[in-house]
Amino acid sequence: MQETTQEFDASIDHLLPERHPQIDYSICDVAEAVLKDLVPSMEHPFYALSKKPDMSIRRYEHGPNWVEIIPSAKGQATIYDKDILIYAVSQIMNKLNRGEKVDRVLRFNPRDLLIFVNRGTGGKDYDAFCEALDRLMGTVIKTNITTRSGGGDLPLSEEEARGWFHLVERATVVRKGDEETGRIMHAEIQLSEWVYNSIRRKSVLTLHRDYFRLRKPIERRVYEIARKLCGSQPRWQIGLEKLLMRTGARSELKRFRHTMKEMAQSDHLPDYHVAYDDESDMVVFRNRGTVTPEIENPALPPLSEAVRDEARALLPGIDIAAVEREWRDWVTESPRDAAAAFLGFCRNRRDRLI
Repeated sequence: MQETTQEFDASIDHLLPERHPQIDYSICDVAEAVLKDLVPSMEHPFYALSKKPDMSIRRYEHGPNWVEIIPSAKGQATIYDKDILIYAVSQIMNKLNRGEKVDRVLRFNPRDLLIFVNRGTGGKDYDAFCEALDRLMGTVIKTNITTRSGGGDLPLSEEEARGWFHLVERATVVRKGDEETGRIMHAEIQLSEWVYNSIRRKSVLTLHRDYFRLRKPIERRVYEIARKLCGSQPRWQIGLEKLLMRTGARSELKRFRHTMKEMAQSDHLPDYHVAYDDESDMVVFRNRGTVTPEIENPALPPLSEAVRDEARALLPGIDIAAVEREWRDWVTESPRDAAAAFLGFCRNRRDRLI
């Protein structure tokens, strides 16, 4: 473990500096909340990776799931705009874990948010916050990835719910003095029902604090994918072309290969070592030992190894750990027989593959 820590410390120059090393612990929510992100938006490319306005409609498909992103006149919401949602998810989850009442509306001081996401607190940073709200409210997500708050006995292949939603449905910013240049006193946002249902179902994962110190959008996106799909496993690998598709990056494969080689050489990604294998054209992630098992749906009991063996027989050659994570993310209510429900999910997956 000491060697791993030293290796990670050696890559510290590749990260942005900590702008607020001494967090004001009188801001209880900022100090105590653990970084949390929504599982669906980690697995699928909801956000643009460019700082320039992206005006094109984009669609991504992975297995039975698909996502279509329709930007507004101000462009698609970016992965930096997502910081607002990570802050909101983290605060709401913190309140839920303390047994407090929560709803879709979150009121906060934008300064607290800027500190939480390792931003500056100058005038341009507040302006950027308001511009991010414009894009989050303007971007339309169309998808069949359901986050229903109720139950549902039919598998998705028989009952498909298509949703159109904005990531943030409503926002209010209160300024002191001039309504354009006055100091922002507080903000209030209303999350979409789709986002809020994901939080209530605890379809979230913990992020490393250094996520906000990653310099490049592609680094953030690659970390999200590793966090979701490698998770607490010792090792996970993916083909370069498939990883590029998952990132949603508009990059040529040759350029992306160079990017991943650079990332592997610097090895500064939080939680995971990154390696690139020239011979197989695969990217390999290895857990640094900082990620421990995290149950995405605590209402579901653990499955026995015998049940997982049955699942492997149903889906030979497929990562059953990844299928189990997908199942835990999909289930909205704890079934009477978790083992039978999971094997039914696997059979449904097998039938779709035939």
